[in-house]
Parts: sequence; C-alpha cells; structure tokens
Amino acid sequence: MAGPLSGIRILEIAGIGPGPFAAMMLADMGAEVVRVERTQAVRDTSTGSHWDVMLRGRRNVALDLKQADGADALLSLVERADALIEGFRPGVMERLGVGPEQCLARNPKLVFGRMTGWGQDGPYANSAGHDINYIALAGALAHFGRAGEPPTPPLNMVGDFGGGGMLLAYGVVCALLESQRSGRGQVVDAAMVDGSAVLMSMFWAFKNIGMFDENARGTNLLDTGAHFYDVFECADGEWVSVGSIEPQFYALLLEKTGLSGDAAFAGQMDRSQWPSLKKKLAEVFRTKTRAQWNTIMEGTDVCYAPVLRMSEAAQHPHNVSRRTFVEIDGITQPSPAPRYSRTSTSVPTPPAHAGAHTRAVLADWGLDERRIEALIESGAAKQS
Repeated sequence: MAGPLSGIRILEIAGIGPGPFAAMMLADMGAEVVRVERTQAVRDTSTGSHWDVMLRGRRNVALDLKQADGADALLSLVERADALIEGFRPGVMERLGVGPEQCLARNPKLVFGRMTGWGQDGPYANSAGHDINYIALAGALAHFGRAGEPPTPPLNMVGDFGGGGMLLAYGVVCALLESQRSGRGQVVDAAMVDGSAVLMSMFWAFKNIGMFDENARGTNLLDTGAHFYDVFECADGEWVSVGSIEPQFYALLLEKTGLSGDAAFAGQMDRSQWPSLKKKLAEVFRTKTRAQWNTIMEGTDVCYAPVLRMSEAAQHPHNVSRRTFVEIDGITQPSPAPRYSRTSTSVPTPPAHAGAHTRAVLADWGLDERRIEALIESGAAKQS
C-alpha cells in the first residue's frame, strides 16, 4: 500500500468496531497492517470477498493465542512490528501472555495501542459497555436531540469511531513519531469515553461563556434550536440542511427563500423568536421539492446541502468529482482520507477472510517453514 505510513508494520489483534476502524485508517495510509484472527474464526472462503469494508487493505493470519505456541508465534511477529493494537478488556492480553510487558521485552520500540470503552483503569474499567454508554458518561449524549424529546443516540459514530478508533489511530501515530526519537516504545491507552469527551471541547468552551445551555437540549445554536441551523422537509418528503450562521449567509438564506421582506426575521439571534421563525421557514421549504431547492441553493453561500442517503451520497456530482467513494470488488465504500499532495494513498485491497494469509504472513515476518508447519499441525495456527 502506498501512503505516508508506507514501511510501518502494525499488528491488529482482531476485534470489532473501533479497533478494526483504527486498523483500516492506518492501512489506508499505507501501513502494512496484519490482522491476527482466532483460529476458530477461519471458515470456508468460497463465498467470495468478505463483506466488512473495515477489514480492507490488510492481510489476515489466524493464531490460537490460548496455546503457548500460538502466543509465542505472535511474540515473534512483535519483534518485527512497529506497533500492535488490541481491543480486549483490561488484563486479557496479559492473561494470554502477550501483554505490554511481554511484547516490549521482545521489542522495546513497540507501540502497544489499547482500545477500550472505559479505559485501562477507573471504576467502570472492567464493565461491559457500548457506544451509547460511553458517550452518555462522557457528557455528550445528553445534548443530542430536539427540545422536549429524549436524548437521541447519533448512530455509533461518536463513541466507537470518532472518540474511539480515530483516537486510537491518532495516538498510535503520535507514539510512533516519539519512538523514532527516543528509541523507546510505550502503551497507548485510548478510551472511548475520553475521546468522546474531547470531541465536546468546543461545547465546553461555549458553556464557559454562556453560549450553550446544558439544561436545555435542542434550544442552542448548533443543536437544532436555531431556525437557521436545522433540517427541513420538502414537498416530496425529502430533506435539506441549512447552516446559515454568519450574517451574510443568513441574509442570502432569506433572499433565496423569499423571506427578506419579513421583518420578523430581522432579529437573527433573538432566541425567543427561533421557534416561530422555524415554523415559518419550514412552511416555505415544504412548497418545493428537494430537487427544486437544489437548483436554487446549491453553489451559493447559503450553507446548504441536500440530506442524502448513503447510496445517494455515492452518486452526488461533488462526491463523484472528488472520488469520495470507491468500488472495490463490486462493493461501494468510502475512499481513504485525507488526501496528500506527495505521498498519495492507493486503492485498498479487498477485505480478507480469517486465516487467508497465515502461511505467507508468518514466512514474510521471519518464521521458518518448519516452525510454520508445526504451528499449523498443532492447531496453534490455521490457514483458510
């Protein structure tokens, strides 16, 4: 894989959600990432490519880490790795004999990335949880939703992926940069509750200056309280988004909707008027279809975009122009991001099934043929 991380070797201990997402981000940027699956996960691969796009761009080796030989094989791979990432509960890797102490003993420069919901310590550390719980405790979930309605979980993008996988990928790259200077590795403790809290930084700033009322969900500037920052239904049942915050953009919104002459809209920041003004604006948007509003609004400074479903987003001219989505093995998916002027990334390889590259990976990472065959014969490793 080409990209700015080309030449970096990373081991990913198989998991779900934020761990694979972090591994995908690193592989998309050119790192050689090997996913280490359980031998029990190896299945018949005659059904074709794997469906999970988050597994793209990396090879797959199957090891039984509960067997001493399987754990030792992983430690042999660690000797040639720059980083390892895992997403088990605290203490699991240690019980398998492949925790930070054992790995750093084999490779003192190794970056050991750990992805959990609650973190490696604290009262919740050993409890189960999911995205909805992490963003709840982080002080984020309470502020998603409309006035008078319950908090609305925003899919699982904030905790699992923004506050989790992206935080882990960022932390691993930061630690890799430091290890190049110091010659020493370290543990990266990436917790979804921490990352979700960090994503709320701007709202903490707004709260500190009285611009965000934490006790009034759905009444603030950016949480659907304002009439000029919301989504509106069109005549055909489709939706559009408007974010006309700045005065010049707000003036253009009024012009494009024919409301410039309505004196009620003059006080843009009069919060007491926001509910009634939103009703008026909603009535206007319901007079035309989404396509008609696109003709009026797209390409202007209103701060406007149609609300698209995934399949629609992949076909929108702007996204097509930027190649925001790519088709790999017949499966449409987001392209690697961000873009680089010099170290361009390549199109990722398709997702691999568990154990698809066991023999090849073990050989490429330094294990001799006799040891590889012994691992497979004992069941400590498995080739699909």
